[in-house]
Amino acid sequence: MSETADRPIIAFDSGIGGLTVLREARVLIPDRRFVYIADDAGFPYGDWDEEPLRERIVGLFEGFIAKYDPEIVIIPCNTASTLVLDDLRLTFPSVPFVGTVPAIKPAAERTSSGLISVLATPGTVKRAYTRDLIQSFATKCHVRLVGSQNLARMAEAHIRGDHIDDADILAEIAPCFVEMDGKRTDIVVLACTHYPFLANVFRRLAPWPVDWLDPAEAIARRTLSLLKPNGTGIEPEHGDDIAVFTSGNPDFSTRRLMQGFGLAMG
Repeated sequence: MSETADRPIIAFDSGIGGLTVLREARVLIPDRRFVYIADDAGFPYGDWDEEPLRERIVGLFEGFIAKYDPEIVIIPCNTASTLVLDDLRLTFPSVPFVGTVPAIKPAAERTSSGLISVLATPGTVKRAYTRDLIQSFATKCHVRLVGSQNLARMAEAHIRGDHIDDADILAEIAPCFVEMDGKRTDIVVLACTHYPFLANVFRRLAPWPVDWLDPAEAIARRTLSLLKPNGTGIEPEHGDDIAVFTSGNPDFSTRRLMQGFGLAMG
C-alpha cells in the first residue's frame, strides 16, 4: 500500500450532516480510508458567536492533525467553512482543505427565472463570505437568504428516525418561495449539509417544484482532483472507516446510524 493510501481523509462536520458528502466521496474515492469527525459537543454551529467558534475549530484540528495525519481534510459544513477555512489553511499549510460554501455560482448559472433562495443556518446567512459570493456571481439574480434556526436539528432527528411534523418543516422552508413580476423561485440552494437528508420531504411540501441544489457530489469531485494517485491502480486493503464524536458519547441511535453508513466507532 502506498503512503498516501495509508493516510486517511478526514471529513469534519458539526454533526451528522456531513454524511451526505461522505457518501459521495466514498463512491468516487474507494481506495482511501475515511475518518468522519462530528463535533456533536459543539452542535449546532449556527448558534455560536464567530470568534469562540473559530477558536474551537482551530483548537480541535490541532489534535486531529496530530493524531490522524490526514492526506486531505473535507469540511462539509457551510458554517465552519465560511468562518474558519482560511484560518485552517494558514495554521496547517501542509494539509489541503476542501471547504463547502453556498452553491450560489452554479445556481446563478442554472436559474431560468432569476429568483434564487439560499437555505442555510443563521451563521452562514450573516457571513460576509456569503454576500461576497452573491456580489461576485449573482448580481443579475434576486437572491433571498433564508436562515433557519431549526432545520439542522430537524434533519438530525429525521435521519435518526424521529417524527417531525410536516407543518414545522414547511414553516422553515416557506420563505424560500418567492413570486415576483410573474416569476417564481426555481432554485433553492441547500447551504447546510444536514438539509439534503430532508430533500424528499422538501419536495413533497414545496408549493411548486424547484431544483434543490445539493453540492455534495461537487465537493467529492474537488477532493478527488486534489489527491495523489495511490500508485497501484488497485484498491488497497486498509482499516475500517471510522466515526469520531467530540462528545465521546453519541447516543444509541447515532451509533446505529454510523453502523448503517459502514463506519466503526473510533
